[in-house]
Amino acid sequence: MRTKVVAGNWKMNKTIGEATALTTELLLLYQAEVKNNAQVILCVPFPFLGATSTQVKGSPLKVGAQNCSEHESGAYTGEVSAGMLKSLEIPFVILGHSERRQYFGEHGALLAKKIDSALAHGLVPIFCCGEPLEIREKGTHEALVKQQVQEALFHLSAEIVTKIVIAYEPVWAIGTGKTATTQQAQDMHAVIRKELAAKYGNNVAQIIPILYGGSVKPDNARELFACPDVDGGLVGGASLKARDFIEIIKGAG
Repeated sequence: MRTKVVAGNWKMNKTIGEATALTTELLLLYQAEVKNNAQVILCVPFPFLGATSTQVKGSPLKVGAQNCSEHESGAYTGEVSAGMLKSLEIPFVILGHSERRQYFGEHGALLAKKIDSALAHGLVPIFCCGEPLEIREKGTHEALVKQQVQEALFHLSAEIVTKIVIAYEPVWAIGTGKTATTQQAQDMHAVIRKELAAKYGNNVAQIIPILYGGSVKPDNARELFACPDVDGGLVGGASLKARDFIEIIKGAG
C-alpha cells in the first residue's frame, strides 16, 4: 500500500516571523491530534528553508522547496540549484507547478532537466501536471496530462521513476474555490497511473504516489483521499492555516 502524502505549498506568502509562528502551531497540533502515518511536507519559500528545517528537525514533518534550477551552478542570478537544496538537507522539491508553467514559461524539456538535477542530488521531485479550464472544456485534458508526464518523466528508467511523486492539479480548481468532483479526481489519477503502467508496467505504476492538488480543504480531503488512486494532496491556501492543514492531514488516515 502506498503511503499517503500531504504537502503544503505556501507559495509566496508569510514573513519569517509568520512562518515560524505557523510552523510552531502546526507542530503542536500535529503532536496532539494526528494519529496516522501520512508523510507531511512543508514546501516553504526559499528564504525560510533553513529556519523551517531547524524547527521541524526531530519531528515527522519534512521540508520541501518550491522550485529549483536545471543548472548546477554559474551565472544565473536569482536561481537556486538542487545542489544548494541538498546542502541544506532539503529532501523534497516541487517542479512544474502550473504557476511556473503559466508565469515563467516552463515546459516539458526544461522540466525533464530539472527532474534530472533534483534526482542527481538525491531530492524527491513532486512533479506537477494538469490542465487549464479551456483544455478541460475541449475534452482534451487527458491527452495534455499524458503529454506532460511523458515529456518530463519518460526518459527515466523504471527504477528511477519510482523515486518521483506526481501531483495532478486541475488548474481551473486552484485558488478558485472550485474543486474537481471526487470522481473527476479519481478518473484523472487513474489515467496517469494507466499511462505509467503502459510505459513501465503495473508494478512500477502502483508504487508511485499521485497527489491531488486543486483547492483541497478540510471538508473534502477525506473523501478525495479515499479514492483508490489518490494518494494524498498538494495543498495551497489551506496549508497557510494551521487548523485547516491539520484537519486535511487527519483526512489522510
